[in-house]
Amino acid sequence: MDGMTYGRRAAGFTMTELIVTMSIAAILLAIGVPSFKYVTVSNRISTEVNALLGDIQYARSQAIKEGLYVTVCASSNATSANPTCSGGNAWEFGWIVFLDSNNDQKVDNNEAVTRVQPAFTSTDTFQPAGALNFTAITFNRAGYASTNNNSTVTLELHDSTNTSAWTRCLAISPVGMATTEKYQQTAACQ
Repeated sequence: MDGMTYGRRAAGFTMTELIVTMSIAAILLAIGVPSFKYVTVSNRISTEVNALLGDIQYARSQAIKEGLYVTVCASSNATSANPTCSGGNAWEFGWIVFLDSNNDQKVDNNEAVTRVQPAFTSTDTFQPAGALNFTAITFNRAGYASTNNNSTVTLELHDSTNTSAWTRCLAISPVGMATTEKYQQTAACQ
């Protein structure tokens, strides 16, 4: 050797490399987090509205199959041993489906509760559009629905921030058809 001392090169990152890497990570997070929130909220809202849609379709098919009245009603004690209709408009607290032999929209001793939906775990609201009082819907053996004034009833599902992009509506017609709609897709879903 020629007598020169060779220094060891220090392992690690330079300050410039570290700042560039952190800047790229911050930009990716700024873009990704809002998109992730939209996906999670949108999926939760879709699950909640589809749960009631599925139970309404089930109730209608059971009414036709059994030849009896079948009622879906809002229930604040859906998961209790003896669930009842709450008589309220707040469908986010749960609902029940039951065979309503006397068509009184009340669970009597001899009437079987066939489906139960517990309260939402979120702070979303699921209530009738406008000032409409809609606490239950009953299907007859032909599959027709008893609705307020024999007109289409719309329930609106809103997230806790009331963001219109996540609002969904469930429309139920007197002939028993139930459909979901996005916010402002129709005049009923406002």
